[in-house]
Amino acid sequence: MDKKYDKDIDRTNDPAANPDPITKAPGAHPVGTGVGAAAGGVAGVGGAMAAGAIAGSAVGPIGTAVGAAVGAVAGGLIGKGVAESVNPTEEHEYWRQNYATRPYAQPGTAYDEYAPAYQFGWESRTRAADKKFDDVEPTLGQDWENRRGDSHLNWSQARNAVRDAWDRVDARNRP
Repeated sequence: MDKKYDKDIDRTNDPAANPDPITKAPGAHPVGTGVGAAAGGVAGVGGAMAAGAIAGSAVGPIGTAVGAAVGAVAGGLIGKGVAESVNPTEEHEYWRQNYATRPYAQPGTAYDEYAPAYQFGWESRTRAADKKFDDVEPTLGQDWENRRGDSHLNWSQARNAVRDAWDRVDARNRP
């Protein structure tokens, strides 16, 4: 069995458990935090620039710097929250147990053929948290060739699995 999909992974020492780089706690998502921080920082700069323009040129550069820092922290927390709602180990375990029941799953096709599609779906959803699947599908279809790894599924075969994983994460993140 492929170790990266094994449900018996040592969740504290195995890199596949996504340990936090500082605390070593499993299930950390530094990429989501970083992406959120970058997005938040950009939003913070925009807000600070508007506030700086109102307050005057003397406050502008300071307001921009403070806004960027606050935006980066807030964005980092939001990105971390969305990313942490997805535990790759648990997702693979869920899909391994359930993929064969899905209407698009071809009988006799191993989970390992669908695993990259599921992973692509949940990772794409965390990166595009503010978008709908239908809006990003054309890009996802183009990106699939580079993301499918060893899977032999083409986009038309993988699309429904990608959408399934996207929808599962989306449902968990709705208020």
